[in-house]
Amino acid sequence: MPVLRTQGLTVRFGGLTALNNVNFEVASGEIRAIIGPNGAGKSTFFNCLTGVIRPTAGRVLLNGEDVAGLPSNRISQKGIARSYQITNILPNATTLENVRIAAQSRRHGWSMLRHHANFRDILDKAEAVLHAVGLGSKAEELAANLSHGDQRNLEIGIALATQPQVLCLDEPTAGMSAAETHETMELVRRIAKNLTILIVEHDMQVVMELASRITVLHYGEVLAEGAPAEIQDNPKVQEVYLKT
Repeated sequence: MPVLRTQGLTVRFGGLTALNNVNFEVASGEIRAIIGPNGAGKSTFFNCLTGVIRPTAGRVLLNGEDVAGLPSNRISQKGIARSYQITNILPNATTLENVRIAAQSRRHGWSMLRHHANFRDILDKAEAVLHAVGLGSKAEELAANLSHGDQRNLEIGIALATQPQVLCLDEPTAGMSAAETHETMELVRRIAKNLTILIVEHDMQVVMELASRITVLHYGEVLAEGAPAEIQDNPKVQEVYLKT
């Protein structure tokens, strides 16, 4: 059984159809890229998966359970996490606090009567996540003072701290230098050993090197799907997106 599957996923905004009958599935442990020209429906697709948008029709199946239409926090608890195209961190909290809050939301919930320091397992988890994303030495730095690349990787760490089964990365290398992009690609490869990753990304080199399969959206529909080499050689994809 695929870890994540959509059936007939459709989203309409008035007279505009943003997604039209999208059938999609991804296997556990896979890195899947979702590409397409601007307006293809990529963000809408992610928004449906993560509870930001309630689909007009269709299903989103996580391990066979339909989670379509659930609020974002419930979908996160079920096991789908997301990083955003625009960095979404607490700038005035430390790097460790950003990850610790996410970890605590999953492990203990919120308690007004107990200080987070009483939860040693939470701190251990947060510190392990920071080391996993290469920020262990910057635990006490304010998130606002991190470089752009480190902030983007912190956001991945925040998502990882919720212990997801599926991690949705929205433009994870946007605005990064070549060196930062390379480091983030290595990070994605490392963490992919333990979870399924969906990536929306415009950098075709990143897509072709990271993804085992690629899904191409065009006008809200699946135009093509396959291995990177197949997508590169697909005439329809070349015409509408790769422009070669």
